[in-house]
Amino acid sequence: MNIVEKQVCFLAVVFLSAVVYTQAPEKLTSSQCISKKSCGECITAHPDCAWCSDEKFDSNGSRRCDTIGNLIGSCPRKEIVHPNSKMEKVVDKELSDTGAREEDAVQIKPQRIKLKLKPKSPFSLNVDFRQAVDYPVDLYYLMDLSKSMEDDKDKLAALGNLLATTMGNITTNFHLGFGSFVDKVVMPYVSTVPEKLIEPCTNCAPPYGFKNHMPLSINTDQFEKQVKAARVSGNLDAPEGGFDAIMQAIVCHEDIGWRDKSRKMLMFSSDSGFHYAGDGKLGGIVKPNDGKCYLDEHGNYNMSTHQDYPSLSQINMEVKKHKVNIIFAVTSDQLPVYKQLSEHLEGSTAGKLENDSSNVVELVKDQYNKITSTVKLQDNATAGIIDIKYYSSCLGGERKRTSECEGLKVGNSVNFEASIEIKKCPKNKADWNQTIQIYPVGLNEALVIDLEIICECQCEKPWNEERDSDKCTFGNGTYQCGICSCYDGRSGNICECDSKDTDPTIDETKCFFGNETKPCSGRGVCHCGVCECLPRQNPEEVVTGKFCECDNFSCDRYEGNICSGPSHGECVCGKCQCLPDWTGYACECKKDNETCIAPDSNQICSGHGDCKCGVCECFESEDQRYSGHFCEDCPTCPGLCEDLKECVQCLMFDSGPLTVEECKNCSFIPVEVSEAEVKEPGQRMCVFRDDDDCKFKFVYKLDEHNKPLVWAQRTKDCPEPINILAIVLGVIGGIVLVGLALLLIWKLLTTIHDRREFAKFEKERQMAKWDTGENPIYKQATSTFKNPTYGGK
Repeated sequence: MNIVEKQVCFLAVVFLSAVVYTQAPEKLTSSQCISKKSCGECITAHPDCAWCSDEKFDSNGSRRCDTIGNLIGSCPRKEIVHPNSKMEKVVDKELSDTGAREEDAVQIKPQRIKLKLKPKSPFSLNVDFRQAVDYPVDLYYLMDLSKSMEDDKDKLAALGNLLATTMGNITTNFHLGFGSFVDKVVMPYVSTVPEKLIEPCTNCAPPYGFKNHMPLSINTDQFEKQVKAARVSGNLDAPEGGFDAIMQAIVCHEDIGWRDKSRKMLMFSSDSGFHYAGDGKLGGIVKPNDGKCYLDEHGNYNMSTHQDYPSLSQINMEVKKHKVNIIFAVTSDQLPVYKQLSEHLEGSTAGKLENDSSNVVELVKDQYNKITSTVKLQDNATAGIIDIKYYSSCLGGERKRTSECEGLKVGNSVNFEASIEIKKCPKNKADWNQTIQIYPVGLNEALVIDLEIICECQCEKPWNEERDSDKCTFGNGTYQCGICSCYDGRSGNICECDSKDTDPTIDETKCFFGNETKPCSGRGVCHCGVCECLPRQNPEEVVTGKFCECDNFSCDRYEGNICSGPSHGECVCGKCQCLPDWTGYACECKKDNETCIAPDSNQICSGHGDCKCGVCECFESEDQRYSGHFCEDCPTCPGLCEDLKECVQCLMFDSGPLTVEECKNCSFIPVEVSEAEVKEPGQRMCVFRDDDDCKFKFVYKLDEHNKPLVWAQRTKDCPEPINILAIVLGVIGGIVLVGLALLLIWKLLTTIHDRREFAKFEKERQMAKWDTGENPIYKQATSTFKNPTYGGK
């Protein structure tokens, strides 16, 4: 086997596990490896960075920390330090088909692994989940028993057996419990008038904070009895002490009877809001809630008046710790508030409860199905240090980034891919070993990962280092991983520099070049006043000079090539040194002028420009601006159009100001063409109008003797003559038509007016009333008088 084949085999062995388990790392940049000074810094800089721990390492252009590809050949293989990710399954039981017994239920696979992982090396881990059939379910019904919930309590008691039967159809391993709450027995939440403390309302029980009436039990008949026996109570303000009750119901694990492996469901029922942390100060309670269990032998919460309400974050922490799903069953007016609350509690949901709780059975069933039809993976990885991304195709859909799958049924299997990446090494070495859990929300099962973060090399371990080594100049350092780690006051590759004999500040000033702000131009390391230039990632790029000020890669480029490529020049200390036939900053220009001479000319740039770097730069003035590849065009130049115009008119169309004798003196004979157009470089179009307003065109070009060659269009473009008769007739006809239109309009208006007047007359005539039987001006001949004093005798 030759050396090339050996190198290929070695590379295959080194990268094999990384290919199987890891995703593509980030792109490696040239400085990520070579700038690292220790083995631990090197292997954590990038997945491809490796360290050579050989004492007699000969770099050959590489450094101890370099890409593994660069180190092969310059470092013995056994001395190359390049640890890879390693995973070992510790517990890997098969998923259960049934969960009738708690100890048999296995719903996540694998259950425990050991993982060694380097920073910036993503590791892909397959996680399988399947919900077991007949998995144990614990349902604890936590009810608000203030006076407004009296009818709800009666309805719940009547539906107790139906609730048990319904849940029994889902799983045979079902436990049911019952608890209630009111509020803290202090003002202003509850009236402290003595008689009100005994009976706050008619037929009401004394107020209390929280009471566990019935621990979780398989005896569901007892549930109905306990709900019936529980009495409602009363308080003053609208919000209730539900947060106290939730906290106690979760943390009092043994008193409530929660099983370790079960689906824990806490049904919270209320028609009011809730008090939270800080509200206790209104009643003089300033001691914060400590999140511990305080139930006495009768199931009563005995610290209600001594501790404040718990905060939302406290409840969420306990929900995560004890794997409890909270179902908020509240009336419609409170539903929006509790929906927002459920978004901040892991695994919680909210549903609408009818005013009399008549739909409680359907609500429990629907919320249970909603919870169990969804699986969501969470983890407790350290933020900022460990990043875990989840990918899944769920039930056969498109693979995407998600930690949640919906629409599952009992027995459905789901595969997740967890991509685990260490972002950086923790500062505290104690955090280099961590235990991480990946768990399905609401279930007390998890994949436990015993994680070891690889932040140092084996050769850096205390048992592998040589303290006070003779390899470090008379024992002035610790020898590890092929290099010396110098003690205080010593520096240099082998701790050869002593700060007592030399001033490090003065030594470093010897490594500055000109006005540079960094020693060794920022491209090397200053050892005892001498620059040691760092090699580049690309072996062909070299940094040189006393102060590392020179290189062979920072010269000007042309079309992406340094100094236009090796066939044009060479980069020497940041400047291009061109070959004899080339010039320019990037050696991109030829020294001869062949590319500036037109094929049909022997003049450089047609005599109208200068040849610079093989390209014509045309002359420009106020009235002349040449253009074109060879400066052959001049759109703004006056040209010969005016000089040639009269001869073209005379010779082509027998028109124009020239006489027959003057026409014979023209120095050219135009060539007749059907269409005058510019077809060759150097031709120019001329367009004029003659006295008849006809447009004629011709093209000219100067030959090599500056004599004009003319191509004239044989026909002129003349406008059509104006038809004066049609115009006159059209005007007369228009006047007549306008007159007729005005007459018709006048006639129409008068007709309309007459008809209106006639109709008005007819209307008045019909409305007139005349007495045709008597002349209104007739007066009778006789007159009658009466004597006012006459008495009638």
